[in-house]
Amino acid sequence: MLKEYTDSVIEDAVYKKLDDGSWFAEVPGFEGVWANGATVEACRKELIEVLEEWLILKFRDHEPVPVVRGI
Repeated sequence: MLKEYTDSVIEDAVYKKLDDGSWFAEVPGFEGVWANGATVEACRKELIEVLEEWLILKFRDHEPVPVVRGI
């Protein structure tokens, strides 16, 4: 279920190519979940890692996480 949740969250990510040619991504509604990378794929991989770490902290601290597509 965790993979299904993270996959759903990443589908909502917003990507932007920066002036220096690198990529920036964030997920609306997930404060602090953002990443950048030299390529869009590197950025996406980093974003997934950041999201996973963010979720671990939320679970550890017993804080709620947003519902995404019913999950």
